[in-house]
Amino acid sequence: MSTETFDAAILIDGAAMPVRVRRSARARAYRLTIDSARGELRLSLPARANLKKALGWAQDHEAWVRAQMAKQPVVTQLAHGATFPLEGREIEIVWVEGATRTIRLEGDRLLLGGATESVGARVQRWLVARAKAVLETESHELAREHGLIVASVGVGDPRSRWGSCTSSGAIRYSWRLILCPPEVRRATVAHELAHLLHMDHSQAFHAAHRRIYGADPRPAREWLRAHGAGLHRYRG
Repeated sequence: MSTETFDAAILIDGAAMPVRVRRSARARAYRLTIDSARGELRLSLPARANLKKALGWAQDHEAWVRAQMAKQPVVTQLAHGATFPLEGREIEIVWVEGATRTIRLEGDRLLLGGATESVGARVQRWLVARAKAVLETESHELAREHGLIVASVGVGDPRSRWGSCTSSGAIRYSWRLILCPPEVRRATVAHELAHLLHMDHSQAFHAAHRRIYGADPRPAREWLRAHGAGLHRYRG
């Protein structure tokens, strides 16, 4: 059993940095981590621990927090003039004065009008919708080729996984897979489809993954290890 709050802070270089506090009955000591996907500081502590003392302990780790934050990728807001990866190519967001709110992909430019303050949110919604459509189509097509049945396909924004599959055939992906090269996305789809046959990571699973993907999936896995964390820098 655990609970979370987000009403604490410590000082980093004199500026208050919010801390998400998580109390857990299983925790035996304080633990401070950086959530790179959300740019948050997280403090875990035992359920009955004194919060003031725990925050004092976290404050003593200011140098560590500063060093860790320096390693985090710089956030890229999905605003006019920003570029982001889309299925293996770089796309520039272009806000056009007087144009409609409708988003149009023309070559390597994503064009849209409407209110400038809502550009980021609208571009992210467009990306999520595109990811859902592409991943849903690809999952069902690849499943049919291999005699598999997918119950449903959904997308979200998990911090630590690119996909998940239940024994009932419900598959859920990170929408950020649409930012990856197509072969990386397809290898991830094949990975989840292989779980319809083997709900583990046994040798039989890896053989099924390779068979469904139609190639060695290791280069795609290595690409995600090298570049996956950086995909969380793009935010609306």
